Amino acid sequence: MAERIGRERVGREDGYLYYLGKDGYVWRTPMRANARGRKARIGKERVSRQEGYLYFIDKSGYVARTKMNRGGRMRGSRSSRRSASKARPARKAKMRRRR
Repeated sequence: MAERIGRERVGREDGYLYYLGKDGYVWRTPMRANARGRKARIGKERVSRQEGYLYFIDKSGYVARTKMNRGGRMRGSRSSRRSASKARPARKAKMRRRR
């Protein structure tokens, strides 16, 4: 579950992507369909980042964070792993001819 970090609410406009920059401020960047837009810093509140968290702008427009899942998948016991003889053979890439 995410926790709200920022106190300042960001109003959104169509055609822009909103994110938290490395400097700690909220930024907006125009999407490809928005040719007239320019990159700009939004808001005045600066958020200090901590390692191990993912920061984002939630649906309400506030800066939020959630713990990153860095564990990967669980490793099985040795008996559950495939042995080298039962492993699938590697597929060879087919070469396509361009005409």
